[in-house]
Amino acid sequence: MGGITVEVLLYGPLARYGGDPENAVFDSRKIELPRVSRLRDVLELMGLPGEERGVTFINGLLTAMPGLQPDMDRLLADGDRVAFFHLKSMWPFQYRHGAALDPALQRAMNRPFHARADAPEGSQHR
Repeated sequence: MGGITVEVLLYGPLARYGGDPENAVFDSRKIELPRVSRLRDVLELMGLPGEERGVTFINGLLTAMPGLQPDMDRLLADGDRVAFFHLKSMWPFQYRHGAALDPALQRAMNRPFHARADAPEGSQHR
């Protein structure tokens, strides 16, 4: 049973996780993963802390934003393209008029802030 190949695009300061610690602009690489792999496996393999990523796209769908990362357990498929933007990166110009949202991100955005697991301490209703 073979694995999968995923293309990872790293923008801004995240480019250093592509292998060149001096790179702060852009990196693209293809990585091999076991057939059943999740987005968290990509982050772990690359040594990229989840809290450093801002906007994330998988195959052109917006899957995560700063402080809202419901995509960590998303299963990946062979040929997927994952684009990670740094927290301080500007919104990608290709999406200046909006982006298609991944259903998991849409559901997370529709939950009241006080009910989200990532809400700051003390914001939960009692």
